[in-house]
Amino acid sequence: MSRPVVLITGASRGIGAATAVFFAIKGWRVAITARTLTDGAQMENQLRLPGGQLLSGSLESTAKAIEAAGGEVFPHVMDLMDLSSLDKAADAVLKRFDRVDLLINNAVYQNREINHLIPEITAESLQRSMLGNVIAPFHLAQRLLPAMAAQGGGRIINVCSAAGQYNPPVPADQGGWGFSYGASKAAIARLAGCINTEYKQQNVRAFSVNPGVVTTEAVKATLGDDGLLAQRYGASTPEEIAAALFWLGTEKDALPLAKSHTMIDLQPLHKERVAATT
Repeated sequence: MSRPVVLITGASRGIGAATAVFFAIKGWRVAITARTLTDGAQMENQLRLPGGQLLSGSLESTAKAIEAAGGEVFPHVMDLMDLSSLDKAADAVLKRFDRVDLLINNAVYQNREINHLIPEITAESLQRSMLGNVIAPFHLAQRLLPAMAAQGGGRIINVCSAAGQYNPPVPADQGGWGFSYGASKAAIARLAGCINTEYKQQNVRAFSVNPGVVTTEAVKATLGDDGLLAQRYGASTPEEIAAALFWLGTEKDALPLAKSHTMIDLQPLHKERVAATT
């Protein structure tokens, strides 16, 4: 039997990059997508650190890390804001591997406008947030579901956020989150339940997950230093979240969690089920 294939979006840095390396070490063939092909590449709607610096990480750097770990990797540029690029990525991965056993929709539209205060939100900025965080991951899942059904099954994990489930503790400009981000994450969290209902007979299972606060540059750039410091208690590393995603995407014991009516919190999952078995 050929080794299984995972497709991870938003794999240039943070959770996505750590998860890609983790799966490769475990023997999976890994397809990765992101906008940033090389470190330092300049592009539109690019998230930056509070000081204006670009975030580190790229498809190239993640691919090198996977290869250094002895893994097989297939990188492909993909832009959430361009649905045709999602189609091209899906087609390319299926052409390369002829299957996708697990899709991890981790990529997120990263622009400071996703956490604007209500008076600052425009119809256009809200549409961009919904395109990147709802329509794009839905579109990719929709494209891959027929292949999963045809091959006898698969799993889909949509990385959501507590922002889609709870009210912000403080305003967005004080380290909380804005309506655009919270609304988009609440919307994509509903996809898993529909997949589980409609594709149960095809042995496809889906999960909505909340990684919690994770120590990544993107979190610092989005919430700022105050937000990160205010929520640092209990924060996880990208590697811990990667281990939780691997367990959820591979273990038989994870399947009952597909029946969850809410997001699965990955930090408690890692402590209770993953770390306990390693």
